Amino acid sequence: MKSVVTAILGGGQGTRLFPLTRDRAKPAVPVGGKFRLIDIPISNSLHAGIDRIYVLTQFNSTSLHRHIAQTYRFDVFRGGFVNILAAEQNLTNRDWYQGTADAVRQNLGRFLDPPTSEVLILSGDQLYMMDLKEFVTYHREKEADITIAVKPVGIEDAPSFGILHLERSGQVVNFVEKPKDPALLAELALDETTQAALPTPAPQGSFLASMGIYVFKPQVLEELLAGTLYADFGREVIPEALARYKVFAYPYHGYWADIGTIPSFHQANLDLTLPLPPVDLYSPDFRIFTHARFLPGAKITQCLVNCSVLCEGSIITGARVADSVIGIRAVVRSGSVIERSVLMGASYYEHIDEAPAIPLGIGRDCHLRNVIVDTNARIGDGARLVNVDNVQERDADNHSIHGGVIVVPKGAVIPPGTVI
Repeated sequence: MKSVVTAILGGGQGTRLFPLTRDRAKPAVPVGGKFRLIDIPISNSLHAGIDRIYVLTQFNSTSLHRHIAQTYRFDVFRGGFVNILAAEQNLTNRDWYQGTADAVRQNLGRFLDPPTSEVLILSGDQLYMMDLKEFVTYHREKEADITIAVKPVGIEDAPSFGILHLERSGQVVNFVEKPKDPALLAELALDETTQAALPTPAPQGSFLASMGIYVFKPQVLEELLAGTLYADFGREVIPEALARYKVFAYPYHGYWADIGTIPSFHQANLDLTLPLPPVDLYSPDFRIFTHARFLPGAKITQCLVNCSVLCEGSIITGARVADSVIGIRAVVRSGSVIERSVLMGASYYEHIDEAPAIPLGIGRDCHLRNVIVDTNARIGDGARLVNVDNVQERDADNHSIHGGVIVVPKGAVIPPGTVI
């Protein structure tokens, strides 16, 4: 695995995750109370023994750069690194990244430096734990030029992914990116041959979807990208490759969540609060690495807490918390009720004698249900954020609603008594 290079794609503007991406790159969005999205693909790579890792980004990369610089430091004898490749002008190119494939093309020289045997391309906005060593080994055993990680999805999700058909050997024979036409979708449903290529049967009427996770032979990646205008792997590179190269599918059956929208981000966090969460963050063999903060343990006083994650440094007093994630340094004051919500916490503590009229965190006698509260936000006493009018989409000065989920942006202030 030492000869494998990982490229993590995180350069998109993340408009579907706005306002969480208003001040930060998408891979820098906090998840699970104490991690960042970028920690997921980096940890997957490190557990596989891959320690030459690049993160490609171009929007709001300051906090992402700081997190990576503070977290991933390798000793001088190991030779590994996690480097950010932000879009930059040079003598041959003066454009921003135009898509996933263009971002990789603009950095081909870095990925192809010997002794690179494979280029592993991962997404920066997914929650999963995959044995990437097994993935690369499968690619080598099949003598594939390209291998795509795939997973069965239902018809409601199929239009959001690239959909494949396979031969019995597992080689990809058809690929359509984000099909919307009902007639085309009917043709792309799992057929008998594709089912036979999978190690376990997929549900009837499901579709085989690309996870946006690839392994490329370096020379194949160069041949497909160098001198072309292809901007996207799913729409252009993979369909073009089918006629020229051996493209195989790697079936993945573990938990995987594409965290591209506010509702999916909200649900992925709530999944972590289940008694037996679908992704095991407590595995001693597969830890998620992140920035060490040296905070005290969570302090809980006279609270009722059920099915929730409480992170270090949080202070919860006289509150009821259910099915929620309480992030680092989060403060929840007496009489408040937090249900199905994600509190990202704070990046610092306030001195009590210096706190403004509305201090950091959740005030007294508040009620939050289906809410995401970004870092350093302030919720005044008696506020009710429960979506009383069942609004699905709205943008206001100090909050947004997307898919019925209320989002309080970073540093926002909700006045006392506010009802949303």
